[in-house]
Amino acid sequence: MKHTIFKTATVAALTLAFGTEAMATEWNVSVWGKRRAFTEHVERLAELVSEKTNGEFTMNISYGGLSKNKENLDGISIGAFEMAQFCAGYHADKNPSITVLELPFLGVSSLEDEVKVSMAVYNHPAVKADLARWNATLLMPSPLPQYNIVGIGDAPHTLADFDGLTVRATGGIGKAMAAVNAVPTSMSATEVRQAMDSGVVKAVAFAPHAHMSFGTVENASWWTTNLNPGTVNCPVVVNSDALADLSDSEREALLGSVDEALDHYISFYADQTMAAWGPKLEEKGIEQITYDADALSAFREAVAAPAAQAWIAENNARGLPAQELYDLVITTLAN
Repeated sequence: MKHTIFKTATVAALTLAFGTEAMATEWNVSVWGKRRAFTEHVERLAELVSEKTNGEFTMNISYGGLSKNKENLDGISIGAFEMAQFCAGYHADKNPSITVLELPFLGVSSLEDEVKVSMAVYNHPAVKADLARWNATLLMPSPLPQYNIVGIGDAPHTLADFDGLTVRATGGIGKAMAAVNAVPTSMSATEVRQAMDSGVVKAVAFAPHAHMSFGTVENASWWTTNLNPGTVNCPVVVNSDALADLSDSEREALLGSVDEALDHYISFYADQTMAAWGPKLEEKGIEQITYDADALSAFREAVAAPAAQAWIAENNARGLPAQELYDLVITTLAN
């Protein structure tokens, strides 16, 4: 009799355990590189969601174990994982609507501005439809400061000195560099250090955190402090079916944590990354090049308007409301 009671209790306990496990939600998240400022909002989002759901909704964040960074959007489209981060410039033809945020010299002056203008674009119906082709829902941006360039060899003390310089630069930044006769080359962040070491490129355009994370400052000899040609837009997206499958409370925990995750990201970037950047340049003895106002003004005039006009024409031809999207960016920043 005692044996029967024990056996029944054991089965009940196992059934409860398996039932509880089946009810829990676990998402896989594909990012790349290593944990750094660029991924802090993803890490914080996972913490918040787990806290708000008492551990019933968790996220496994993989740094390169699920997909290559240029294939994250493809992985989202087939449901290989539920959440991913990617950069628009890696495959502009797959996400043309959000490449408006990568145009050079838009006038973004802070990470807070970058968040506001990105979310305005992400919420536009044409942008939602563009990403829906990949079964993707835009969740939040990865706000980055204006890019600048580190390099090896002779430093470009004038814009004319960029003539013929091979530079890793994607999207609108690549177009900006081409305007001063540099030779832009597109490659993923994880390939950059090897390309620099082997001489495939002599210079790299990155935000400060990436220059430190991917080691481009380790053998650099110069850095442009104020070229500020633009930045890249790297959203975090979720698989739309996975989002729809969440319970109401899980969806609320996810969407309701985005603002706090972004606030954490911005604070981390200021307090950790930028605080370390200046000392790192000094430690490495890297020459800091600052261009005068006249040179920068000429650079903007040569690049900004032609790039915007070309983007509008190209994406009107794709059937996107390109002028409307560009105007949305400009008015959001103006406000």
